[in-house]
Amino acid sequence: MGRLASAHGGSLTTSVIRRFVARYGVNMDEAANPDITAYPTFNEFFTRALREGARPIAKADLICPVDGAISQFGPVDRDRIFQAKGHDYTTTALVGGDARLAAQFEHGSFATLYLSPRDYHRIHMPCDGRLIRMIHVPGPLFSVNPTTARGVPGLFARNERVVCVFEGPRGPFVLVLVGATIVGSVATVWHGVVTPPRSRQVRQWQYGDQNITLKQGEEMGRFLLGSTVVMLFPKADLQFNPAWQPAGPIRLGEVMARLADARHGTLARGQCEVSQRHRRGNGNGGPGPLATGRRQRSAGNARAHDACQQSQEDGAVRRSLLLVAKQLAGAHCQGASPDHGLVEQEELSRSGAA
Repeated sequence: MGRLASAHGGSLTTSVIRRFVARYGVNMDEAANPDITAYPTFNEFFTRALREGARPIAKADLICPVDGAISQFGPVDRDRIFQAKGHDYTTTALVGGDARLAAQFEHGSFATLYLSPRDYHRIHMPCDGRLIRMIHVPGPLFSVNPTTARGVPGLFARNERVVCVFEGPRGPFVLVLVGATIVGSVATVWHGVVTPPRSRQVRQWQYGDQNITLKQGEEMGRFLLGSTVVMLFPKADLQFNPAWQPAGPIRLGEVMARLADARHGTLARGQCEVSQRHRRGNGNGGPGPLATGRRQRSAGNARAHDACQQSQEDGAVRRSLLLVAKQLAGAHCQGASPDHGLVEQEELSRSGAA
């Protein structure tokens, strides 16, 4: 899929992008360059920059680092992260088997955020951070949409991923960029493209002796198409945004969480505490047992609708890329010269079966 997404199809690529924008309501007015014809490949369209001021940064200890939807969030149960009903996985598995690194997040907090194909695909810093280490963990590339998250055990600790370890104002934190079925590459601003190439061995880079520091809100990496970010924070009195709910929409720059002032036992920067009733909910940021049946049914219907729509979007991207590839191959057969070579029939067959 990565080769298809990077194909230069000229007017063919523009036509498919235009239809995708119209069908899924992509707001190009937010893009730094709203001109669809300016994007020669799918890669460049999906990783488009936002115009300045499109995502104001809230005054909070932790801001949301992406546009997308909430998969899950809440406390880490000793070393276990909630994925979906009946499924969890360990922090050690998530970070690639490093038990010492994972131990720093025992009884800490996590947030799992899903980026659908129509979302803005750059990842930004939730707070200031100095880069310590990066780990590339090989693995399969399952889809990461909500339907798959409910059905594949340990999904986010199995898929290929890039683990980025930072030291922040309140201690260490981790951003894990999880690959997916149609993600052709994962890149960071300090390294460039991390994957591909794909490896069977865990790869690591140490940055402790370098001063690579990123400010809150700065871009730290990007995905091609759509995937998931998992964040880990150490044990602290961290209060997530009370408006957050699983499956709810999120935007880069909004308040994600605030930390209590250790000296006074109050929340930093004036944030009101989440009520004890909310905190005693399902242990993962969801509504508590006092929610009415009507609210629960409504939320369930909304999540089912969102999951269906996101699965459809994943399929639409595959079909769009295959359309460009087939048209490029057809043009070559008629003697035309595509901008950057041919898409082989083997690639088409593999993509069609994905």
